[in-house]
Amino acid sequence: MISQLPKWVELGAFVLALIAGFVNAIGLLGFQHQSVSHLSGTATLLGTEVLTYSFQKIFHLIGILFSFLLGACTAGYLVHGSTLKLGRHYDTALFIESILLLISAFFLISSSYYGHFFASAACGLQNALATTYSGAIIRTTHVTGIFTDLGIMFGAILRGEALDKRKLKLFLFIISGFVFGGTVGAFFYSKYQFSALFVPATLCFLMSGFYRAYSKKYS
Repeated sequence: MISQLPKWVELGAFVLALIAGFVNAIGLLGFQHQSVSHLSGTATLLGTEVLTYSFQKIFHLIGILFSFLLGACTAGYLVHGSTLKLGRHYDTALFIESILLLISAFFLISSSYYGHFFASAACGLQNALATTYSGAIIRTTHVTGIFTDLGIMFGAILRGEALDKRKLKLFLFIISGFVFGGTVGAFFYSKYQFSALFVPATLCFLMSGFYRAYSKKYS
């Protein structure tokens, strides 16, 4: 599947992973220290909070889980098919992600945890977008699956199979993008607090515009 993707996918995956790492860093450094780009930890926290009867915290965590689902649902509605194809609504999805991040910034700047819901929805939308066009090979909002795939790949190499250099390159782009995004996110958060979310929102907007222009030119 990866061999069928265009050559610029690596760059796109790097930027999307950077955006997710950036947003998640701000979530973790913020007043609730809440991850928003993936759900495993959030689901575990929800399970632990059930025993405390902290209904506000339970509502908060359920809201994050449900918002991620809604974001993924939005991408599923907008993007049809499991292959990358010019003319599909990737630009619309990225534009909506940009708006969601701006709304998230507005709430978080106001010290409202509702901002986490919109940031989680943005990440769910992005992850579903990348998963849809790559046939579930590329996930850009977390790296657990990427490290799992790397382990499988290295195990296959030890068994004597050939190294898929492009797949390895793509996975390294995603990992480095996510880590670098966390670094950049932490830097901007230290300078601008939750206003730092304007940066990934702008990146999503620019990617949306670039894709639209590229699609009109080559489709």
